[in-house]
Amino acid sequence: MKNMTRVAGGKDDFQLVHHLTLTGSQFEIGRALTEEARRLGWAPIPADPAVNRARRTWFERHWPQHHARMDGAAAVLGLDPDQDDLALDGLNYVPEGTGCSALWIPPSAAADGHGRVGRNYDFFPMTSSEVMGTAPRPGELPMASRPYVITTVPDEGLASTVITMSDLDGCMDGINSAGLAVVLLVADFEHAAPPEHVAPQVGVGSVQLPRFLVDTCENVEQAKQALLGAKQYDHGTSLHYLVADAHGQAFVWERGRDGSEHIVQLGDGPLCVTNHLLHRHPDPMNLPEDTPGSFRTYERLRTLYEGSKGAAVSPRELRDHLRAVRQSEDPALPFRTLWTTVFDTADRTLSARFYLGDGRTYSEELVFHPSDR
Repeated sequence: MKNMTRVAGGKDDFQLVHHLTLTGSQFEIGRALTEEARRLGWAPIPADPAVNRARRTWFERHWPQHHARMDGAAAVLGLDPDQDDLALDGLNYVPEGTGCSALWIPPSAAADGHGRVGRNYDFFPMTSSEVMGTAPRPGELPMASRPYVITTVPDEGLASTVITMSDLDGCMDGINSAGLAVVLLVADFEHAAPPEHVAPQVGVGSVQLPRFLVDTCENVEQAKQALLGAKQYDHGTSLHYLVADAHGQAFVWERGRDGSEHIVQLGDGPLCVTNHLLHRHPDPMNLPEDTPGSFRTYERLRTLYEGSKGAAVSPRELRDHLRAVRQSEDPALPFRTLWTTVFDTADRTLSARFYLGDGRTYSEELVFHPSDR
Protein backbone atom coordinates (compact mmCIF):
# COMPACT_ATOMS: atom_id res chain seq x y z
CA MET A 1 0.00 0.00 0.00
CA LYS A 2 1.20 3.50 -0.86
CA ASN A 3 0.13 6.74 0.77
CA MET A 4 1.62 10.20 0.11
CA THR A 5 0.79 13.49 1.83
CA ARG A 6 2.29 16.98 1.77
CA VAL A 7 3.57 17.70 5.27
CA ALA A 8 5.48 21.01 5.00
CA GLY A 9 5.77 24.01 2.71
CA GLY A 10 3.68 25.31 -0.15
CA LYS A 11 4.01 26.77 -3.63
CA ASP A 12 5.55 30.00 -2.33
CA ASP A 13 8.03 28.33 0.04
CA PHE A 14 11.55 27.13 -0.71
CA GLN A 15 10.79 23.55 0.28
CA LEU A 16 7.75 21.43 -0.43
CA VAL A 17 8.01 18.23 1.61
CA HIS A 18 6.06 15.01 1.07
CA HIS A 19 5.69 12.03 3.39
CA LEU A 20 5.55 8.76 1.49
CA THR A 21 4.38 5.70 3.46
CA LEU A 22 4.83 2.25 1.90
CA THR A 23 3.67 -1.10 3.28
CA GLY A 24 3.82 -4.64 1.94
CA SER A 25 6.61 -6.92 0.79
CA GLN A 26 10.02 -5.51 -0.13
CA PHE A 27 9.15 -6.33 -3.75
CA GLU A 28 5.98 -4.22 -3.50
CA ILE A 29 7.87 -1.41 -1.76
CA GLY A 30 10.43 -1.46 -4.58
CA ARG A 31 7.65 -1.21 -7.15
CA ALA A 32 6.14 1.82 -5.41
CA LEU A 33 9.49 3.61 -5.01
CA THR A 34 10.31 3.05 -8.67
CA GLU A 35 6.91 4.32 -9.81
CA GLU A 36 7.45 7.52 -7.81
CA ALA A 37 11.02 7.88 -9.10
CA ARG A 38 9.82 7.53 -12.70
CA ARG A 39 7.21 10.22 -12.07
CA LEU A 40 10.08 12.48 -11.02
CA GLY A 41 12.04 11.75 -14.21
CA TRP A 42 14.31 8.87 -13.16
CA ALA A 43 15.37 6.25 -15.68
CA PRO A 44 17.80 3.32 -15.24
CA ILE A 45 21.35 4.03 -16.32
CA PRO A 46 23.66 1.74 -18.30
CA ALA A 47 26.04 -0.37 -16.24
CA ASP A 48 29.08 -2.50 -16.93
CA PRO A 49 27.54 -6.00 -17.24
CA ALA A 50 30.20 -7.75 -15.16
CA VAL A 51 29.98 -5.12 -12.41
CA ASN A 52 26.19 -5.13 -12.46
CA ARG A 53 26.07 -8.91 -12.10
CA ALA A 54 28.45 -8.71 -9.13
CA ARG A 55 26.36 -5.91 -7.60
CA ARG A 56 23.23 -8.03 -7.65
CA THR A 57 25.09 -10.95 -6.10
CA TRP A 58 26.47 -8.71 -3.34
CA PHE A 59 23.03 -7.30 -2.57
CA GLU A 60 21.47 -10.77 -2.51
CA ARG A 61 24.05 -11.95 0.06
CA HIS A 62 24.42 -8.83 2.22
CA TRP A 63 21.37 -6.63 1.66
CA PRO A 64 18.47 -8.88 0.59
CA GLN A 65 15.90 -6.14 1.27
CA HIS A 66 17.45 -3.94 -1.41
CA HIS A 67 17.81 -6.90 -3.77
CA ALA A 68 14.07 -7.61 -3.46
CA ARG A 69 13.22 -3.93 -4.07
CA MET A 70 15.32 -4.05 -7.25
CA ASP A 71 13.19 -6.97 -8.42
CA GLY A 72 10.20 -4.69 -7.85
CA ALA A 73 11.88 -2.01 -9.96
CA ALA A 74 12.42 -4.50 -12.77
CA ALA A 75 8.71 -5.35 -12.73
CA VAL A 76 7.77 -1.68 -13.13
CA LEU A 77 10.21 -1.30 -16.03
CA GLY A 78 9.21 -4.56 -17.70
CA LEU A 79 12.77 -5.88 -17.45
CA ASP A 80 14.32 -9.19 -16.51
CA PRO A 81 15.68 -8.61 -12.96
CA ASP A 82 18.74 -10.69 -13.90
CA GLN A 83 19.66 -8.58 -16.92
CA ASP A 84 23.17 -7.15 -16.78
CA ASP A 85 23.01 -3.94 -18.82
CA LEU A 86 21.01 -1.51 -16.64
CA ALA A 87 21.28 -0.58 -12.95
CA LEU A 88 17.87 -1.00 -11.28
CA ASP A 89 18.65 1.16 -8.24
CA GLY A 90 20.04 4.64 -7.61
CA LEU A 91 16.59 6.24 -7.82
CA ASN A 92 18.16 9.67 -8.05
CA TYR A 93 16.18 12.80 -8.81
CA VAL A 94 18.57 15.57 -7.67
CA PRO A 95 22.36 15.76 -7.18
CA GLU A 96 23.84 14.84 -3.82
CA GLY A 97 26.32 16.28 -1.27
CA THR A 98 26.14 18.29 1.97
CA GLY A 99 27.83 20.13 4.85
CA CYS A 100 26.16 19.60 8.28
CA SER A 101 26.54 19.35 12.06
CA ALA A 102 25.37 16.55 14.36
CA LEU A 103 25.32 15.83 18.09
CA TRP A 104 24.65 12.61 20.04
CA ILE A 105 23.40 12.98 23.61
CA PRO A 106 23.56 9.55 25.33
CA PRO A 107 20.98 8.61 27.96
CA SER A 108 23.54 9.25 30.72
CA ALA A 109 23.87 12.90 29.60
CA ALA A 110 20.16 13.52 28.92
CA ALA A 111 17.85 15.19 31.41
CA ASP A 112 15.12 12.57 30.84
CA GLY A 113 17.37 9.55 30.17
CA HIS A 114 16.50 9.36 26.45
CA GLY A 115 19.38 9.09 23.99
CA ARG A 116 18.99 11.59 21.15
CA VAL A 117 20.73 12.50 17.91
CA GLY A 118 20.30 16.04 16.62
CA ARG A 119 21.53 17.32 13.29
CA ASN A 120 21.47 20.28 10.90
CA TYR A 121 21.43 19.39 7.20
CA ASP A 122 23.30 22.16 5.36
CA PHE A 123 23.19 22.44 1.58
CA PHE A 124 23.10 24.84 -1.37
CA PRO A 125 19.75 26.66 -1.88
CA MET A 126 20.50 26.73 -5.62
CA THR A 127 19.70 24.82 -8.78
CA SER A 128 22.03 22.11 -10.03
CA SER A 129 23.01 24.37 -12.94
CA GLU A 130 23.98 27.21 -10.59
CA VAL A 131 26.06 24.88 -8.42
CA MET A 132 27.93 23.83 -11.58
CA GLY A 133 28.54 27.50 -12.50
CA THR A 134 25.97 27.96 -15.28
CA ALA A 135 22.63 29.76 -15.58
CA PRO A 136 19.55 27.83 -14.43
CA ARG A 137 17.38 26.23 -17.08
CA PRO A 138 13.85 27.59 -17.56
CA GLY A 139 11.66 26.25 -14.77
CA GLU A 140 14.56 24.54 -12.97
CA LEU A 141 13.92 24.16 -9.25
CA PRO A 142 16.57 24.37 -6.51
CA MET A 143 18.14 20.95 -6.16
CA ALA A 144 17.10 20.46 -2.50
CA SER A 145 13.64 22.01 -2.71
CA ARG A 146 11.61 18.76 -2.87
CA PRO A 147 12.77 16.42 -0.08
CA TYR A 148 10.89 13.29 0.92
CA VAL A 149 10.20 11.69 4.27
CA ILE A 150 9.78 7.98 3.51
CA THR A 151 8.34 5.47 5.96
CA THR A 152 8.57 1.82 4.91
CA VAL A 153 6.74 -0.87 6.88
CA PRO A 154 7.63 -4.24 5.30
CA ASP A 155 5.69 -7.40 6.01
CA GLU A 156 8.89 -8.86 7.48
CA GLY A 157 11.88 -7.10 9.02
CA LEU A 158 12.59 -3.61 10.33
CA ALA A 159 10.36 -0.65 9.59
CA SER A 160 12.11 2.68 9.07
CA THR A 161 11.63 6.39 8.46
CA VAL A 162 14.21 8.29 6.41
CA ILE A 163 14.67 11.75 4.93
CA THR A 164 16.18 12.11 1.48
CA MET A 165 16.67 14.95 -0.94
CA SER A 166 18.35 12.97 -3.69
CA ASP A 167 17.73 9.22 -3.85
CA LEU A 168 14.43 7.55 -3.10
CA ASP A 169 16.37 4.37 -2.26
CA GLY A 170 18.99 6.17 -0.15
CA CYS A 171 18.78 8.57 2.78
CA MET A 172 20.49 11.41 4.62
CA ASP A 173 18.77 10.77 7.99
CA GLY A 174 17.12 7.55 9.14
CA ILE A 175 15.79 5.63 12.15
CA ASN A 176 14.29 2.15 12.35
CA SER A 177 11.79 0.41 14.60
CA ALA A 178 14.61 -0.98 16.77
CA GLY A 179 15.80 2.56 17.57
CA LEU A 180 18.94 2.55 15.39
CA ALA A 181 19.53 6.07 14.02
CA VAL A 182 21.97 7.08 11.26
CA VAL A 183 22.90 10.46 9.76
CA LEU A 184 25.48 11.28 7.09
CA LEU A 185 27.81 14.29 6.89
CA VAL A 186 30.67 15.36 4.64
CA ALA A 187 33.77 13.84 6.22
CA ASP A 188 36.60 15.98 4.87
CA PHE A 189 35.25 19.25 3.51
CA GLU A 190 38.67 20.78 2.85
CA HIS A 191 39.63 17.92 0.50
CA ALA A 192 36.28 17.26 -1.22
CA ALA A 193 36.57 17.06 -4.99
CA PRO A 194 34.21 16.66 -7.95
CA PRO A 195 33.77 13.04 -9.02
CA GLU A 196 35.94 11.80 -11.87
CA HIS A 197 33.85 8.73 -12.65
CA VAL A 198 30.21 8.28 -11.68
CA ALA A 199 28.91 4.76 -12.21
CA PRO A 200 27.35 2.06 -10.03
CA GLN A 201 29.94 -0.08 -8.25
CA VAL A 202 29.78 -3.23 -6.14
CA GLY A 203 28.69 -2.56 -2.57
CA VAL A 204 26.84 0.38 -1.03
CA GLY A 205 27.12 3.95 -2.31
CA SER A 206 27.46 6.91 0.03
CA VAL A 207 23.76 7.76 0.32
CA GLN A 208 22.72 4.10 0.29
CA LEU A 209 24.78 3.30 3.38
CA PRO A 210 22.37 4.75 6.00
CA ARG A 211 19.46 2.87 4.38
CA PHE A 212 21.57 -0.31 4.38
CA LEU A 213 22.05 0.04 8.15
CA VAL A 214 18.44 0.82 9.07
CA ASP A 215 17.30 -2.12 6.90
CA THR A 216 19.70 -4.68 8.36
CA CYS A 217 20.80 -3.66 11.89
CA GLU A 218 19.10 -3.30 15.27
CA ASN A 219 21.98 -1.89 17.33
CA VAL A 220 25.44 -0.36 17.23
CA GLU A 221 27.32 -3.67 17.49
CA GLN A 222 25.46 -5.10 14.51
CA ALA A 223 26.09 -1.87 12.58
CA LYS A 224 29.83 -2.08 13.23
CA GLN A 225 29.97 -5.63 11.91
CA ALA A 226 27.83 -4.75 8.89
CA LEU A 227 30.12 -1.83 8.00
CA LEU A 228 33.34 -3.75 8.54
CA GLY A 229 32.04 -6.49 6.26
CA ALA A 230 30.63 -4.21 3.57
CA LYS A 231 32.10 -2.88 0.35
CA GLN A 232 31.59 0.89 0.09
CA TYR A 233 32.22 3.60 -2.45
CA ASP A 234 31.60 7.31 -2.96
CA HIS A 235 31.83 9.73 -5.85
CA GLY A 236 34.40 12.42 -5.02
CA THR A 237 32.98 13.60 -1.68
CA SER A 238 33.71 11.21 1.17
CA LEU A 239 31.10 11.04 3.93
CA HIS A 240 31.11 9.93 7.52
CA TYR A 241 28.20 8.62 9.56
CA LEU A 242 26.97 9.05 13.11
CA VAL A 243 25.26 5.82 14.24
CA ALA A 244 23.40 5.52 17.57
CA ASP A 245 21.03 3.01 19.13
CA ALA A 246 18.32 2.64 21.76
CA HIS A 247 20.80 1.10 24.22
CA GLY A 248 22.78 4.33 24.61
CA GLN A 249 25.70 3.43 22.33
CA ALA A 250 27.05 5.51 19.43
CA PHE A 251 30.03 5.78 17.09
CA VAL A 252 31.17 7.58 13.96
CA TRP A 253 32.15 5.55 10.90
CA GLU A 254 34.61 7.12 8.49
CA ARG A 255 37.38 6.25 6.08
CA GLY A 256 40.75 7.95 6.02
CA ARG A 257 42.33 9.58 2.99
CA ASP A 258 44.25 6.33 2.44
CA GLY A 259 41.05 4.27 2.44
CA SER A 260 41.51 2.96 6.00
CA GLU A 261 38.33 2.34 8.00
CA HIS A 262 37.76 3.93 11.41
CA ILE A 263 35.24 3.43 14.20
CA VAL A 264 35.44 6.56 16.36
CA GLN A 265 34.09 6.41 19.91
CA LEU A 266 34.87 9.16 22.41
CA GLY A 267 33.77 7.78 25.78
CA ASP A 268 30.31 7.88 27.31
CA GLY A 269 29.58 11.60 26.91
CA PRO A 270 28.12 13.63 24.04
CA LEU A 271 29.60 12.99 20.59
CA CYS A 272 29.89 15.98 18.23
CA VAL A 273 30.36 15.64 14.46
CA THR A 274 30.83 18.26 11.75
CA ASN A 275 32.88 18.09 8.53
CA HIS A 276 36.42 16.97 9.32
CA LEU A 277 37.90 13.53 9.92
CA LEU A 278 37.40 12.77 13.61
CA HIS A 279 40.10 10.10 13.73
CA ARG A 280 42.65 12.79 12.78
CA HIS A 281 41.33 15.37 15.27
CA PRO A 282 39.44 13.47 18.00
CA ASP A 283 40.01 15.96 20.85
CA PRO A 284 37.42 18.78 20.77
CA MET A 285 39.74 20.82 23.02
CA ASN A 286 42.62 20.61 20.56
CA LEU A 287 41.25 21.42 17.11
CA PRO A 288 43.00 23.31 14.30
CA GLU A 289 41.91 26.78 13.29
CA ASP A 290 39.44 27.04 10.44
CA THR A 291 40.56 27.97 6.94
CA PRO A 292 38.54 29.53 4.10
CA GLY A 293 37.90 26.01 2.78
CA SER A 294 36.91 24.33 6.05
CA PHE A 295 33.36 25.71 6.19
CA ARG A 296 33.70 26.53 9.94
CA THR A 297 33.86 22.81 10.75
CA TYR A 298 36.10 23.31 13.79
CA GLU A 299 34.21 26.32 15.11
CA ARG A 300 30.89 24.49 14.85
CA LEU A 301 32.27 21.46 16.67
CA ARG A 302 33.70 23.63 19.46
CA THR A 303 30.32 25.33 19.86
CA LEU A 304 28.47 22.02 20.08
CA TYR A 305 30.99 20.59 22.51
CA GLU A 306 30.99 23.60 24.82
CA GLY A 307 27.19 23.69 24.87
CA SER A 308 26.70 19.98 25.56
CA LYS A 309 29.38 19.16 28.14
CA GLY A 310 28.69 19.22 31.86
CA ALA A 311 25.05 19.37 32.98
CA ALA A 312 22.37 17.02 31.67
CA VAL A 313 20.93 18.19 28.35
CA SER A 314 17.18 18.61 27.92
CA PRO A 315 15.41 18.14 24.56
CA ARG A 316 14.98 21.92 24.33
CA GLU A 317 18.67 22.51 25.04
CA LEU A 318 19.64 20.03 22.32
CA ARG A 319 17.58 22.03 19.85
CA ASP A 320 19.18 25.25 21.12
CA HIS A 321 22.65 23.80 20.49
CA LEU A 322 21.69 22.96 16.92
CA ARG A 323 20.25 26.45 16.44
CA ALA A 324 23.56 27.92 17.58
CA VAL A 325 25.39 26.32 14.62
CA ARG A 326 22.63 26.76 12.05
CA GLN A 327 23.62 28.57 8.86
CA SER A 328 22.70 32.26 8.83
CA GLU A 329 20.54 33.86 6.13
CA ASP A 330 23.44 35.89 4.77
CA PRO A 331 23.09 36.49 1.00
CA ALA A 332 26.88 36.15 0.69
CA LEU A 333 26.86 32.60 2.10
CA PRO A 334 26.25 29.69 -0.32
CA PHE A 335 24.63 27.37 2.26
CA ARG A 336 21.47 27.20 4.33
CA THR A 337 20.39 24.73 6.99
CA LEU A 338 17.64 23.02 5.00
CA TRP A 339 16.31 20.90 7.83
CA THR A 340 17.00 20.11 11.46
CA THR A 341 16.21 16.64 12.79
CA VAL A 342 16.10 15.17 16.28
CA PHE A 343 15.97 11.38 16.76
CA ASP A 344 14.70 9.99 20.06
CA THR A 345 16.19 6.49 20.07
CA ALA A 346 14.13 5.44 23.10
CA ASP A 347 10.79 6.47 21.59
CA ARG A 348 11.92 5.51 18.03
CA THR A 349 10.86 8.89 16.60
CA LEU A 350 12.27 11.31 14.04
CA SER A 351 11.31 14.99 14.46
CA ALA A 352 12.07 17.51 11.71
CA ARG A 353 11.73 21.20 10.89
CA PHE A 354 12.16 22.22 7.23
CA TYR A 355 13.54 25.47 5.75
CA LEU A 356 10.84 27.51 4.00
CA GLY A 357 13.02 30.35 2.72
CA ASP A 358 14.91 33.41 3.97
CA GLY A 359 12.67 35.42 6.24
CA ARG A 360 10.12 32.59 6.45
CA THR A 361 11.89 30.69 9.27
CA TYR A 362 11.11 26.95 9.40
CA SER A 363 8.11 24.67 9.37
CA GLU A 364 6.56 23.53 12.60
CA GLU A 365 8.27 20.49 14.07
CA LEU A 366 6.89 17.30 12.55
CA VAL A 367 7.16 13.95 14.34
CA PHE A 368 7.40 10.62 12.46
CA HIS A 369 7.55 7.06 13.76
CA PRO A 370 8.98 4.12 11.76
CA SER A 371 5.87 2.02 12.36
CA ASP A 372 3.42 4.71 11.13
CA ARG A 373 0.88 3.29 8.70
